[in-house]
Parts: sequence; structure tokens; C-alpha cells
Amino acid sequence: MDDFWVFGYGSLMWNPGFPFEERQQARLYGYRRSLCIRSNVYRGTDENPGLVLGLERGGSCHGVAFRVADAEKGPVLDYLRERELVSNVYKERVIAVGLADGRRQNALTYVADPAHSHYVGGLPVEEAASIVRHASGRSGPNVDYVFNTVQHLQDMGIRDALLERVAAKVTAQSETVA
Repeated sequence: MDDFWVFGYGSLMWNPGFPFEERQQARLYGYRRSLCIRSNVYRGTDENPGLVLGLERGGSCHGVAFRVADAEKGPVLDYLRERELVSNVYKERVIAVGLADGRRQNALTYVADPAHSHYVGGLPVEEAASIVRHASGRSGPNVDYVFNTVQHLQDMGIRDALLERVAAKVTAQSETVA
């Protein structure tokens, strides 16, 4: 039986919420990380949606791959579908990833659906930062999500220039108001 792997590129990297047997840095080709999904549950509300990450076509994305034990596959799938498919803005995909140890594995991940009403690709940094700064949802302030993701990427030696620019702009906007 093939191993079951899950690829995380946002909060799954630092808050997977499921048991796993192995964790490795990984790179997924053909998609890039983007702050392109309006969140009206976890990091915002219907009245004031926040922004969360999605995978958009093109480029590549560094993240984390988790190997899940066979006995946990069903419960982990159920958990991920409940967590990631709340608004159906993500599409569940199995895509090959390159693991840090040189292996290639198929991994379950969630990519943005550009036809969905919550998809907002291509926002200018200033607009994205303003949205992030003012939104909060069931999982807390949107700024915590962005700052945690940037910090975890940096801790792994991964730079995400766009996400870092949004975080810096959020900080600058907050200092201007203070």
C-alpha cells in the first residue's frame, strides 16, 4: 500500500491538527502559495472577511509534508475535509512533492478554485495588508495567521517575499495608527 502524505503550505505547517508518523520539508511544483482566499469563518466573518493562503497555478511552493499512518488515513481525511472544505473554495488534489530527503511522494493538498466567489487572487499588497489587519474569525485575528506563517517559513529557512511584504505592511499600517 502507498504511504499517505499530506502537503501543508499555510497553517497546516504549524498546526496540522492530526497525528503523523513523519514530517519533512517538501516542495510542490506547478503551484505557488498566495494570499488569495477570503475567509469568513476561521480568520474573518461574513461582514468582515479575512485572507488566507491558497495554492494558485504556476511556480512552486515550499512547505511541509506529513506521512500519516495507514490506520489514521480515514480519520485524517475526515478531519481535513471538515477543516479545508468549509466553503468549497479549495479543491482536493493529490500532487507529487519532492521531499527534503530526495524522495518523491504523492501528497494530498488543497488548491484554490479561481472560479469560487471567495477567490481573490492578485490583490495589491496594501489592500491585502489592510484586510488582514482588520479581520478576525473563529481561529483568531487574521494578523496572527499571517505572522505565524511567515515566522514558521523563516524558521525552516524558506522565504516568501509576497507574504513577508504583506506582514511588513500590516506592521507599518498598525504603527501609523498607534
